[in-house]
Amino acid sequence: MRDRPKVATPAAQRNAPKLRHSLTDPEERLWTLLRKRLPHNDSHFRRQVALGPYVADFVCLAAKLIIEVDGDQHGTNAALVYDADRTAWLERNGYHVLRFTNRQIMIEAEMVVDTIFAALSGQLECCPSPPTPSPSPQGGGEELR
Repeated sequence: MRDRPKVATPAAQRNAPKLRHSLTDPEERLWTLLRKRLPHNDSHFRRQVALGPYVADFVCLAAKLIIEVDGDQHGTNAALVYDADRTAWLERNGYHVLRFTNRQIMIEAEMVVDTIFAALSGQLECCPSPPTPSPSPQGGGEELR
């Protein structure tokens, strides 16, 4: 059974405007990048959007793409469990979630923009495939000696 993402809880609806007006520096930087550096059809993003019981940092509703900005507080065990549950709920409701750390946004902005652009272009799969074994089972992966 699918959850209902379009029906935001009252708590999420109250929290979203507060978060919208108090963006962190990395969130501000990403917001600028999303508005000015992503010339892609259907790349209109909204910030701090209430979806069900959660508030997503940035959402492109047309592409069903969510971008989350993770600060240091996301590194605790409790936060990792919460984020995993949150991501699972969002994905059950048809969204694809990309997560970037504050550091990535501030230092590796080009990589962040390229990753988002690839996701919008449909070049990024929802579920990454497992790595190719080395050497490959089809052969040809032998080491030269």
